[in-house]
Amino acid sequence: MNKAELVEAMAANAGLSKADAKRALDAFIGATTDALKKGNRVSLIGFGSFAVSTRAARTGRNPQTGKEIQIKAKKVVKFKAGADLSDKVK
Repeated sequence: MNKAELVEAMAANAGLSKADAKRALDAFIGATTDALKKGNRVSLIGFGSFAVSTRAARTGRNPQTGKEIQIKAKKVVKFKAGADLSDKVK
């Protein structure tokens, strides 16, 4: 499902216009992004939670040449599904 299909599904399920559903989705994405940038965790009970974690620097290998390379540390977003979502998907 892409963003346009999600907006359409949200509009149909909530009885909104597609424009209102798109604004709501954009607002959710913006608020979630802002919270994660600040290092906060975003939890949606029953759905899951988004959090930022730090991936340590490490040594990797170039698959073409076999030469070792240094991979820098970076922050990554992780999602952990909630119990209700996990049960419904199974």
